[in-house]
Amino acid sequence: MRLNAALGAADQGHSKAMAYGNYFAHRDPDGDMPADRARAAGYRGRQIGENIAAGQSSPGKAMAGWLASPGHCANLMNPMFTQVGAGFASEARSDEGVYWTMVFGAQ
Repeated sequence: MRLNAALGAADQGHSKAMAYGNYFAHRDPDGDMPADRARAAGYRGRQIGENIAAGQSSPGKAMAGWLASPGHCANLMNPMFTQVGAGFASEARSDEGVYWTMVFGAQ
């Protein structure tokens, strides 16, 4: 799996939106889904998967949570995905404090 800057930009934007908007969801308040955000960031791949997490105090804890979740782990282990981006944001006034996003893609 290789890092992709467009996916990373989409991830960072979604993490910030969740932190500052104080919500936790794949669909943002404008109705956009992960593929919409990836395309808006310039990604032209054909497949998209997204893992989000909130409240974990470190990347390792976010990853441990995803690995323990069958659906999230399936995204991490899916051989179809060849590109990835990751982002996080924190906002002390939000309910969860820290928000993590990882988007997977395939060209």
